[in-house]
Amino acid sequence: MDIQNTIQTLRDELNQHNYNYYVLDNPMISDFDFDLKLKQLQELENNNPEYFDENSPTQRVGGAITKNFETVPHEYRMYSLDNSYSKEELADWEKRVQKNLGDVPLEYFCELKYDGASISITYENGKLKRAVTRGDGFQGDDVTNNIKTIKSIPLQLKGNYPDKFDVRGEIILPFAGFEKMNQELIEIGETPYSNPRNTASGSLKLQDSSEVAKRPLDCLLYFIIGNNLPFDSQQQGLETARNWGFKAPTQAKLVRNLEEVYDFIDYWDVHRHQLPYETDGVVIKVNNFHHQQELGFTAKSPRWAIAYKFKSEQVSTRLNSISYQVGRTGAITPVANLEPVQLAGTIVKRASLHNADQIEKLGICVGDTVFVEKGGEIIPKIIAVDLTKRPEHSIPTTYITHCPECQTVLVRNEGEANHYCPNFYGCPPQIIGRIQHYISRKAMDIEGLGGETVALLFNNGLVHNYADLYELKVEQIRHLERMAQKSADNLVKGVANSKNIPFERVLYALGIRFVGETIAKKLAKHYKNIDVLCQASFTELVLVDEIGERIAKSVIEFFENQENRIIIERLKEYGIQFETVENINPNATNILIGKTFVVSGVFEQFSRDDLKMKIEENGGKVGNSISAKTDYVLAGINMGPAKLEKAVKLNIPIISETDFIQLINEN
Repeated sequence: MDIQNTIQTLRDELNQHNYNYYVLDNPMISDFDFDLKLKQLQELENNNPEYFDENSPTQRVGGAITKNFETVPHEYRMYSLDNSYSKEELADWEKRVQKNLGDVPLEYFCELKYDGASISITYENGKLKRAVTRGDGFQGDDVTNNIKTIKSIPLQLKGNYPDKFDVRGEIILPFAGFEKMNQELIEIGETPYSNPRNTASGSLKLQDSSEVAKRPLDCLLYFIIGNNLPFDSQQQGLETARNWGFKAPTQAKLVRNLEEVYDFIDYWDVHRHQLPYETDGVVIKVNNFHHQQELGFTAKSPRWAIAYKFKSEQVSTRLNSISYQVGRTGAITPVANLEPVQLAGTIVKRASLHNADQIEKLGICVGDTVFVEKGGEIIPKIIAVDLTKRPEHSIPTTYITHCPECQTVLVRNEGEANHYCPNFYGCPPQIIGRIQHYISRKAMDIEGLGGETVALLFNNGLVHNYADLYELKVEQIRHLERMAQKSADNLVKGVANSKNIPFERVLYALGIRFVGETIAKKLAKHYKNIDVLCQASFTELVLVDEIGERIAKSVIEFFENQENRIIIERLKEYGIQFETVENINPNATNILIGKTFVVSGVFEQFSRDDLKMKIEENGGKVGNSISAKTDYVLAGINMGPAKLEKAVKLNIPIISETDFIQLINEN
């Protein structure tokens, strides 16, 4: 046998043994024999570098150093899940699903919700091409070198698979491995890690992949996404993935109704403690992919899936004091400073008290023993007071009347829960917070500039608003604390590069109250440039899709403020993008202007997304649901019966894919 065939045979054999050990938990050879074969392969590859393969089993030991993780866009957005905390909320979710799909028989696929770090891995021609963290859902960090060290992730797939697709999984750290890592740290006098989830997430961003290889990380697959996949349900997808070499948990179950969903939840709420890794709930998905496509997505989450979170762990501890934080909008948040206590794997020292109403409802006093839980929130919250342990002569909590930072008298608008500091342009935390929002990843994404550096620049009198960033000079900042020549160069360069950020993200970056990412996109698409938006009246704004009275009022107030107008004019002078750049399609027409389409079903020649893009390219608008304003329903195979019934009832024309193509081509 020639050298190349010997190398390939060894690779195939070692990949199979990795699969047997780390996926099937059924090793067929001893660790000693495995190591001998791996060493033999290593020597052959070293002596024959022309046969190098980046996906060889020898590459799992790591060694590549990544100093800066490249930010790359997801081809398919990574959505987050809506959370529920009761069976009543699950029943409400099912009603929404049935309302959208109509009276069709449904199956649900129940999976455990693993507490780790989400990852998206791209495979091309059966080989691992790229691995990207969730990031903000639209883009994440390329951590391919580190992911390749995780032995339950296949580098080369088995069987028949599509040319290209993405898998979504959760990187987790099993309890046994976590405890072993902590024991080793304790033995050498180091501080142990706080919990498996954070340790797993932090491992993905280690610069030395050989260090990642030493950590017993695992990957549990939960979804596959791509074009022309050889299955049409969640259950079939995971079964197929196992045949390709992936580790898809076997605890998942196909069920026929909500009662069976509840049974699955009740069982695992008790038995999850017997699993080798952390779980914090159950994910319920509509099993059929055609139904998933029909249901679609909200701005943040799939309509066809929901997470049920297990009841939160609670602990009691002492409330030492209450402090008050000022946010970038001026909102005041009271924070409970607690006697440190272990909760859900982390040490908790602070908890949110939300607002004055919540403090009054709890009847809380400094010195109380309080019950704390995490729930679905990142920040723990106080849920009750143990009155049996209240000290004598306790003093009821009086909410502050003045801003803790600038001493301005606080205001509370009618109908709102929060108090606000109205000193918008003079209160330091508000100024710093707005600049920090402006530079954030989802906004201007200014590399080389973080939240702490913003505070440093403000405290040294170098910036007073985000327009000042564009006047910074290297010589002004290189001598500041924690700065140096290279850091200063990178900061100024990052600020200059932000001039290429598109208008919709600039609009979000301005920090207009109630204008998040989705609303900023809607406004940018409708008004095209900042000057037209500045002049928009209240009536005009509320007529824009998804813009309500509260948002319209906030937008008008922002642009009526003279200081905001001055800042925008300065940003224009620095070259910030305040106009939508239209991508011109030479084949596009205006034939569909004024027409609204609802797309439903599965199509043969185009994907649903392609059809929606063609509608918009030719001047039309895509609606999410059928109403009297809908002009056409573009229907494919398996169109949702609820939409069909509504279209017929409203007498809306239903056209096929062929009809639509003919409509475009004729013009």
